[in-house]
Amino acid sequence: MSSRKVEVDGRLLSLSNLDKDLYPDFTKGEVIDYYARVAPVLLPHLKDRPATRIRWPDGVRGGRFFEKNAPSHTPDWVRTATIPTPGSSTGRDTLDFVVVDDLPTLVWCANLAALELHVPQWKVGPRGKVHDPDLVVFDLDPGAPATIVEACEVAGLLRDLLAEDGLESYPKTSGKKGLHLYVPIKESGRTSDYAKAAAQRLAEEHRDLIVAKMDKKLRTGKVFVDWSQNNPAKTTVAPYSLRAADSPSVSTPLTWDELTSCGDAADLAFTPEEVLDRIDEHGDLLGPLLGDRQALP
Repeated sequence: MSSRKVEVDGRLLSLSNLDKDLYPDFTKGEVIDYYARVAPVLLPHLKDRPATRIRWPDGVRGGRFFEKNAPSHTPDWVRTATIPTPGSSTGRDTLDFVVVDDLPTLVWCANLAALELHVPQWKVGPRGKVHDPDLVVFDLDPGAPATIVEACEVAGLLRDLLAEDGLESYPKTSGKKGLHLYVPIKESGRTSDYAKAAAQRLAEEHRDLIVAKMDKKLRTGKVFVDWSQNNPAKTTVAPYSLRAADSPSVSTPLTWDELTSCGDAADLAFTPEEVLDRIDEHGDLLGPLLGDRQALP
């Protein structure tokens, strides 16, 4: 196994198998390079949020596994947070989550083939205190034959509904077939209830297009407004995270103009290089999630 020693912000890392294809025609070295280059806008969205890493050690055509607990070989400089996990499938009451707060930790995760980084809508404090959520998220999941084009229509309707409640929202692609809509809020324990009620209101008003119930049989040709990711036990793929697919895609922040003008699914599919170009052009379109805090009605 070939490896290379590199220094990243004062930390010495051993990077291995850089020429290995984690995607067809996209190597582990290119994955690490993407994460290093996107770090300035990605890291603020990961800061203080315990990360669930989805790893594909043999690439996207091999097996994957979800990793919540920090592995035994975790360097001592990687920040971890011990979080209660009642009812966890591991049988443990707590897990030691990795918190990706800096570039060395991000590169270390990428070197472990953690292609996807998923985080909750809440933060953990420096002493392990779990805060109430400071984000509300809606996952807009189209059921075939509906596509992301229909999800864009629903995103606009949901934006207007949230605006009636005095809330501004911000979209990104899931990196796959759907969209995510975020609302930055003041910390609240009511996010799940609010999101469920908003999704149900929207579904009631647009029964031909939207469903808010979990039953998959109801989703054909409609867009499921999934409010359940506001459950504190659940996570959502982070902005700018890679997604595992036949070719590398990215969960990409969008402008509202892009959503309202979307006419084809290909319009909202972005490669890592395209995402880096977009950052050069737009900066971080989800920057408002890091500062603006709105009160839930």
